[in-house]
Amino acid sequence: MYKGKTMVSNMANKKVKMLLHLSALVAIRYNQEIKDYYRRKVTEGKKNKMSVINADRNKLILRIFAGVNRDREYEKNYAKLVA
Repeated sequence: MYKGKTMVSNMANKKVKMLLHLSALVAIRYNQEIKDYYRRKVTEGKKNKMSVINADRNKLILRIFAGVNRDREYEKNYAKLVA
């Protein structure tokens, strides 16, 4: 296990990572779906809080890219169309 000062990669865009981290913290506070996920994972005790925040960041990224790729806004109650 690595014990030392953690650093952001030199190749990473630090401003984007900071904004994404802050948006994950806001989502944990105000978005009920992400808040429930965060609480469930933290209370399980299997993961530390930072790894759960990283998972929440990944959820936000996936939602952003899904909206961009489909050229649609986020729909909270999305229902798949059955053909």
